Parts: sequence; C-alpha cells; structure tokens
Amino acid sequence: MELITSRSHQLVTLDDIRAAAGRIRDVAVRTPVLTVPLPSRDGRGSRPSGGPDPARPMLALKCENLQPMGAFKIRGACNMIAQLTPEARAAGVITFSSGNHGQAVALVARHFGIRAVVVMPTTASPFKIERVKEYGGEVILAGTTSLERKVRADAESAARGLTMVPPFDHPAIVAGAGTVGLEVLEQQPAATTVYVPVGGGGLIAGVSAAVKQMRPGVRVIGVEPEGAAKMSASIEEGHPVTLPTTASVADGLLPVRPGDLTYAHVKAFVDAVVTVTDEAIVEAMRWLFSQARVVAEPSGAATVAAALQAAASAMDEHPVAVISGGNIAVEDFTKLLSG
Repeated sequence: MELITSRSHQLVTLDDIRAAAGRIRDVAVRTPVLTVPLPSRDGRGSRPSGGPDPARPMLALKCENLQPMGAFKIRGACNMIAQLTPEARAAGVITFSSGNHGQAVALVARHFGIRAVVVMPTTASPFKIERVKEYGGEVILAGTTSLERKVRADAESAARGLTMVPPFDHPAIVAGAGTVGLEVLEQQPAATTVYVPVGGGGLIAGVSAAVKQMRPGVRVIGVEPEGAAKMSASIEEGHPVTLPTTASVADGLLPVRPGDLTYAHVKAFVDAVVTVTDEAIVEAMRWLFSQARVVAEPSGAATVAAALQAAASAMDEHPVAVISGGNIAVEDFTKLLSG
C-alpha cells in the first residue's frame, strides 16, 4: 500500500478508507443523498408554480443525520473498535465527547458486547447525555472544553485499563470518516464542491482524503462557526493552535484545538476553510426543515449555511453539503427555529 506523508504525519490512503468501509458496513449505514433547489438570488426557493426550477443548481445533502445514532461519528468509532484485540475489547473503551462521538462509541461498544465510558462536558446537552446512557455507556461529566475532557479521560483510561477511542485525531477515526467521502462521489459523481463541517477535524480530514485521492478537481470546503474557528486560526499561523475559548450554537464544533493529524490532512487536501455565524446556522436549520424536511442539529447545518451564502454570490454547479448529525431535542429544535 502506498504511503502518503505530510511532514511527520502519515496521511490515510484510499486503501485505508476502503478497508474501513468493509469493517463498518454491518453497523453504519449508507446514508441517502437528497437534493433540493438552492434559493435564487432574490431569495425565492421555487418557481411560482411551486415546482423546482430546473435552471437553478441543486444542493445535494449527504444525510449523516440518518445514521443509527444520528451522526457520522459511528463510522470512525466502528472502524477503530472493530480492530481492537480481544484483550482490549475485554477491558473496554473510553472516549471524551460533547455528545455525538460519545453516543457512537457507546452504540458500537454495545454492538461488540464491550464496556464503554464517555467523558462529557458539564455543559453537555441533557438529550445527548441520556442517549449515551440509553446505548449502555457510563457517563462522567468533567470540565467544559475538549482539553479538560481529554485530561479526565486519559486518567480514567490509565486507572481502569480502558482503550482510548479519540474523537478525531487518529488514523482509524479519520479513515472511518473518510467513508462519507467515498459515498458522496459514488452517489453524486457530478459533484464539484463538497462542504464539510469542522470541529476537531476528523470528518473533513477523512472526506478530503477520499475526495482528493479519487477526484482531485472536486473542491473541498471546511465550515466552522465564527465563535470556534480553530482550524482557520491554525491555517493562518501555519500550525495547530489552541483558542482560549469557543462559543457557538453548534455544540459539536467547539473543540478549542484541531488535531495534529487532522490539521495535516486539511493542509494537504482542503481547498479552503470558511466561517459562518450562528444566525446563518439557525437559518440553515430552518431552510433544511422547510425545503427538504430534514432535521439537522446546528453542527450539521453549518455546511448548508456556507452553501447558501455561496449560492447568493456565485452559482456552484453541483455542490454537496454533508449534514453531519441530527441529534437535537425537540424542544431545542423548535426553540431555535422559532427565534
């Protein structure tokens, strides 16, 4: 297998991603792609007759919100846990997460019949905490940032002999996430731009690795909330940087620092990283619900916010937005959409 390197980091290959696709097929699902007309420049979403305008570009939505636990995270978690030794499985696994990765680890661990511990922030959504418990995970609340959660998870791992399943900065996690990119190109062969949300960077690292090694001409755009633009800051500085704080309605995109490995993938494969406001994210959630009947959590709708902004200024022929998750309580969803 050919190795791809970026300075000191070995980047995942197509072989890695294709192998991951084989490992996860019994746990993760091949999510559908829906298409919806982008608004015209005057803001109208359809023709007066009510039908879509064939002259306007369509936005393709890769619906990872339809995974068994409601987010793409199940792909990386499954790819890593499936490769653990029998001894490691017997001891159990641990992770640190704001919610979706924790749910994924708990669900995958249940599938394999092993113990899972999830360290979550004290500010975590009660909805996501309850979901982790429903999947059989043990929840520990610690701190408010990803770095604080990691410290506690590392301590628990050492004390209890648990294998760490990191949320983003690991080759197996990146390769698992990369299976989204494989499916996007198979389902949308005419894709010209793929928008991917950026938290710690695992999803965009994997998707960009898949897309650029298969179709180098397809643009890959990362999307961050303005209040959590750690990857943008890192690109500007030329190395991963740690933000003092992050804040956004998109709770799944709040790590204060990208991973070293994920940053290396972004530098190697990603065309640009853009930011969107919380207001734009909420409007994208509203648009998704009204135009596509899709329920997306704020983190999952960030890509649509960026695609809608791009459509307002310059038409992209075949854009694809990855809807990374849909884990949000009904009351929170309706509260956000009602303003």
